Amino acid sequence: MKRTFEYFPPTICYDKPAVAVVSKEECDTRRARALQGTLALELIVPKKSAKVWSMQRGDLCRVSLPEGSQVGDLNLWNLENPRKERFFSGKTRQIHSTHLKTYDRLWSCFPYLRPMATFVKDSLEDYGIDRDGGSLHDVAGTRCDDYIYKLITGEDRVGSCHSYLTAAVKEYGLSEEDVHDTWNIFMCTGFTRDTQQYFCKPSPARKGDFIEFIADMNLLVALSACPQGDVSIQVGQKVPDEKCFPLKVEVFRPN
Repeated sequence: MKRTFEYFPPTICYDKPAVAVVSKEECDTRRARALQGTLALELIVPKKSAKVWSMQRGDLCRVSLPEGSQVGDLNLWNLENPRKERFFSGKTRQIHSTHLKTYDRLWSCFPYLRPMATFVKDSLEDYGIDRDGGSLHDVAGTRCDDYIYKLITGEDRVGSCHSYLTAAVKEYGLSEEDVHDTWNIFMCTGFTRDTQQYFCKPSPARKGDFIEFIADMNLLVALSACPQGDVSIQVGQKVPDEKCFPLKVEVFRPN
């Protein structure tokens, strides 16, 4: 006989702590102050690579698409203590949601558990949640890596967000063990309703789209331009080079 179960409506597991609920007016003021300040940094993350940079508390970072649709994998560390305090995607997901929206925060690992940055602007915010449950900027998946590629294809490869990030952070004395689960920006993902498997869709982001976040502490930031491009092709299949594009990074500093 098939077992039956009593129905219970869902309960949100976590009431947001006060520090997770930001003042939109204060965030907008901080954003405006930064944009009216100095362009402290401008760089291009070439396709199929990663770059690393630092930010001061209060800096605003804009990541944009200068040429075409492209997803990115982003890591954060405390600039003064990168081996100990880094971004914690799992707890960020529990406090906010699987896909971050403007005025959500990015949280650090134990024993610190404090805001590292605040998401303040998204040119794609109108996408929302689509008919399949897909949405943007997730903290549910991990970065692509060459280990899972070998499990899927049986082939060795060096060319993934994980390997790009690992190479980029070496100049700061960090190693592969310091690269961690990412914030997957511009990426459209969700979970299938029948099997609850992680899925991807082609990113709706286009040339000129952007996100912005404000540093809530001094940060070391690394960003990879994913070799899956807009993630319209399943991992393990060959991705044409013309499907991949660079990402642009600008850091604005209040005067």
